[in-house]
Amino acid sequence: MPLNEYPVWTKGIAVLPGEPGPLPERADVVVIGGGITGLAAARELARRGAAVALLESHTIGWGASSRNGGMVLSGLKLGVAKLIKVYGRDVAQRMFAASLDAIALVERIVDEEQIDCNFSRCGHLVVASKPEHYRGLADEADLLEREFGHATHLVPIERLGDEIGSAAFHGGIVDLASAGVQPAAYVLGLATAARRAGACLFDRTPAMTIERKPGGFVVETVRGSIQAKQVLTATGGYTGPTTPALRRRIIPIGSYIIATEPLPESLAHELSPRGRMIYDTRNFLYYFRITPDRRMLFGGRAGFFPETPSTVRASAEILRRGMIEVYPQLRGTRVEYAWGGNVDFTFDMMPHAGEQGGLQYALGYAGHGVALATYLGTQLGAGLAGAAIENPFGQPLPGAPFGLYNGRPWFLPFAGIWYKFLDWVS
Repeated sequence: MPLNEYPVWTKGIAVLPGEPGPLPERADVVVIGGGITGLAAARELARRGAAVALLESHTIGWGASSRNGGMVLSGLKLGVAKLIKVYGRDVAQRMFAASLDAIALVERIVDEEQIDCNFSRCGHLVVASKPEHYRGLADEADLLEREFGHATHLVPIERLGDEIGSAAFHGGIVDLASAGVQPAAYVLGLATAARRAGACLFDRTPAMTIERKPGGFVVETVRGSIQAKQVLTATGGYTGPTTPALRRRIIPIGSYIIATEPLPESLAHELSPRGRMIYDTRNFLYYFRITPDRRMLFGGRAGFFPETPSTVRASAEILRRGMIEVYPQLRGTRVEYAWGGNVDFTFDMMPHAGEQGGLQYALGYAGHGVALATYLGTQLGAGLAGAAIENPFGQPLPGAPFGLYNGRPWFLPFAGIWYKFLDWVS
């Protein structure tokens, strides 16, 4: 059977068609990007009575929003100690609280909009790749409880079989706040909800230029121009030359996933007895889960370069070998799907939402985008509609050291070598 080089999530999921008619001449807000951030913002803006036009250069939901692992995770890329050191205790607490609010928001939207996307508060498991990593997880659990009042529980190596059918790890930590979702179904439901609220969604309509004018902006597209009072850019790891200032501050890193054939129920339960979202403690990490139709979904930074057909095929073999290292039981199991997408990282590995050159933006989710994109898209949508909002991620968006970056990540091979070295010596 040939390998399907597209996300298993999109099997049987309809693509929401864009508006058939012409662009409106004016809108209160133009949203650029039809992923989770843009759709959440469009939904919130329309619910608050704003005239909103969303522009997506491909199909609605195209990109990382429907290609990810479907993990709705608590926390951020940076650990508790680093958050407190960089931002101080008060801001760090607000940031972590926002990550929990983001999961609750996803759950509320799924319930309010009746989105059939297999949302489940299954929790996540972080597994220690080395014995010393387990000691680090113990320190993290202590800090989470002491500084943020957030309870997790440690799983020592002798009890790890209760959580994962693998002997490759040295203990772990479980956070029951996290959830799983079928991301393509969630994106479709979010888009349907935005349209139902009154947002106009235009697919295959890339924004070519954005020009600031008195009283707002003129956005030029392949289908004509549209005037807007405000513009929200929500392009994440696919940020392009239309917004060069943002492009120079975002690093698109390829993340790749394979999915096996459906597994027997007994084997699926053996591999993941509690159905958690799972990832390990390495910089070159693996993340994995059982899908609702009982496939092993196994992903990771198999290669740092942004996704192309050749990197997908090369990464699929790397991930298959990694999967068998973790789960020797799957040695004879067929891999049916392989795909990739661009994860958006900033230079401080933190999400950011704010304003630059008059444009509103939210980006830099670093693998936590299902929850945080929903949260920041909704928050910015409410703010643009005139509401007071809570945004702990409004710190200045950093650029590359010495300005040695134009949006094309030439340094990723060197970063990959460095992170592999760190994994070796850690």
